Amino acid sequence: MHPSSGPAWLVWLETSGLAAAMREWLWLYPAVEIVHIVGFVVLVGAAFMFDLRLLGLAPRLPVSGMADHLLRWARWSLVLIVPSGALMFTAHATEMASNPAFRLKLGLIAAAFLNAAVFHRVPFRSVADWDTDVTAPAAAKAAGGLSLLLWTGVIACGRLLAYL
Repeated sequence: MHPSSGPAWLVWLETSGLAAAMREWLWLYPAVEIVHIVGFVVLVGAAFMFDLRLLGLAPRLPVSGMADHLLRWARWSLVLIVPSGALMFTAHATEMASNPAFRLKLGLIAAAFLNAAVFHRVPFRSVADWDTDVTAPAAAKAAGGLSLLLWTGVIACGRLLAYL
């Protein structure tokens, strides 16, 4: 495997021993990819359940309780997602860096985290007013709907990496 041309740091990363191991050890890349997918399932599963609650499903479940429980799982999933994603990136750094699906995936992830940060700073501050059996405010519903769209886009981009 010869790296494509690209920024020197990407070529260095792709020609490192770690990247070579990711490409050459028969089960290493698939094992790391499985860890990445499991972490991502936990993150997106937690986010989807929370977002669906914001959109009105299961109104008797307290939003604050769901946030405490589900978002803790989402945060911990990053322990699996970030290192495994970085390891997979090393194997094909120059190719991934120029892949439009990869670039869009990173942009959508950033937008999803920004959406979550804004949600927690604005509508979630008044959660006591709409925690249980009350329709969430429009800003909370918008954040939930946007989150569903953004994470669905991340999933699509992740699958498209193999085809673009």
